[in-house]
This record gives sequence, structure tokens and C-alpha cells, in this order.
Amino acid sequence: MAIDQTQKNEIIKQYARHDGDTGSPEVQIAVLTAEILALNDHLSVHKKDHHSYVGLMKKIGHRRNLLAYLRNKDIIRYRDLIKSLGLRR
Repeated sequence: MAIDQTQKNEIIKQYARHDGDTGSPEVQIAVLTAEILALNDHLSVHKKDHHSYVGLMKKIGHRRNLLAYLRNKDIIRYRDLIKSLGLRR
């Protein structure tokens, strides 16, 4: 259901702005997107798992807030990120 540490490290390495960067909005949004996709796959099989659905909604809300922050702070970084992640914004 959740992504494992190796996948998470690959995502961090791909979206990090500098070495050791794990807290930039790009990294956080990319990790949340991977977790959201994993939860969507889980919920397509387990339709009655309401607890995971609540967790999915919280992750989506957190990603939405981070995207809004990045959009207000630097629109070019925002546009590059949504293009690379394939988000529909």
C-alpha cells in the first residue's frame, strides 16, 4: 500500500534542488503524489477500506496546500513540477 524507502529515495534524488534536500516543496509534492497513486491502487481493490480513504483525502489536501504555496512563491517551478508529475492543474 505505501511506497518503500528505495522508491522514496529515488523520488527525493530526482526532485531535490541540492544534495540532502528533503524539505523543498517539489520533493514533498512528488513524494505525496507517489503515495496518493499507491493509495488509489489499493482503494480500487479494497473499496470498503474507509480508513485508507480518509488518509488519501488528507494526503490530497496536503498536496493541494503545497501546490498553492509553490504557485504563489514561484510560478515557473510550479509549472515545471506539474508538467513532470503529470498533474491536471
